[in-house]
Amino acid sequence: MAAESEKSITPDCRLKPDIHHRNQVIQGLHIMVDFAQTEIERRLTLYQVFLKLYEHHSSFLDEILQLENLSQPSLTRMKACYVHGVVDTTAVYLMTNLCDNQTQSLQQPQRIWTIGRNRSSGICIADSHMSRRHAAIQHIDDQGFYLIDFNSTNGSFVNGNRVDQPIKLKDGDRIRLGNMTFNFFVNYRCRVLPTVAIELLMQLVNRKSDNQVEILSYFRDRQKTLPEKADNNLEIFRNSGLVEKFEHWYDNFSSEQKSEILDRFFSRQIP
Repeated sequence: MAAESEKSITPDCRLKPDIHHRNQVIQGLHIMVDFAQTEIERRLTLYQVFLKLYEHHSSFLDEILQLENLSQPSLTRMKACYVHGVVDTTAVYLMTNLCDNQTQSLQQPQRIWTIGRNRSSGICIADSHMSRRHAAIQHIDDQGFYLIDFNSTNGSFVNGNRVDQPIKLKDGDRIRLGNMTFNFFVNYRCRVLPTVAIELLMQLVNRKSDNQVEILSYFRDRQKTLPEKADNNLEIFRNSGLVEKFEHWYDNFSSEQKSEILDRFFSRQIP
């Protein structure tokens, strides 16, 4: 009887480890499912935060992309968008690369440059997040350039702040219209630089008849022998080959400039 009872208990004892192992497996699966669900919820929350951040501060994304461009050569082709307000003595105009991704000079008689999806806009941008008549940049005499929002759906932003009324633009402002973000530059000053030294003029680019260019210089081949009579200035000048190179622009110089060129040329010490 004892042997039979022992035999009847033994199978139950053998099943206990299998049931325990199965419970561990099921528990592990529940943990994995809970972890996966938690991870999905976390990523979804991060995605929603990212969307909110992009809607209100898309300039952050542009700055991140600019940083990425430094380490990813494939992104270096991306152009920085800009609008440049120019004020000189004769005209006021904008220069920008927002139009067809090409730098253009935009003159407008009323000094009002409209921006939007409408093809009739002065600056037409194909952006679904931009209104057909989104905003405008206006120049007012003795005041400067202003950004005006036309009650657009997604608004206009300057340096992250929404524009509710006309705002004066400063050099270096960051503007966002829809998904388009660009820098605004403005200049009111113009400097006249001094004339270039004669010795530098002699090394500038000279245009050939076949639309090619060459660089002018004193002597490319310093091993070329000079005539024994160094005081024969005319012979030296002709043998140097500069006569042919100067023929396109030398006649435009004044007598004083021509004299200075010759004086500087013949005063050089050539080994």
